[in-house]
Amino acid sequence: MHEIDDELWDEFHRVVNMTSRELADWLRTRSADDEDEALPDQAGTPTGRHVLGILGKRRTDLTAEDERVMRSVVRRVEAERRDDLEPVAGEAHWRHKLMSVGHDPLKPA
Repeated sequence: MHEIDDELWDEFHRVVNMTSRELADWLRTRSADDEDEALPDQAGTPTGRHVLGILGKRRTDLTAEDERVMRSVVRRVEAERRDDLEPVAGEAHWRHKLMSVGHDPLKPA
């Protein structure tokens, strides 16, 4: 068992404001193109799929790799956003990039 500290757990769940269903739907949408659609378990970026996996786990089941991804996602979202995470509109590609790791900048945190 890998211990995830309270601060990281809370921060991750604060910045990842999409539900696992919303994220899964988004990853499938982003992976679909005119030719074919990715298999559901292969849809989206590797980080997005990992975030989705983390959302489906209990805290006690998280691994050291999960912790690394959680820290990376928190840093990435905080680098792109203000600390208050108030809903804000921006360029579509910016929003879509954040949504690929589970953060929708238009949703309240």
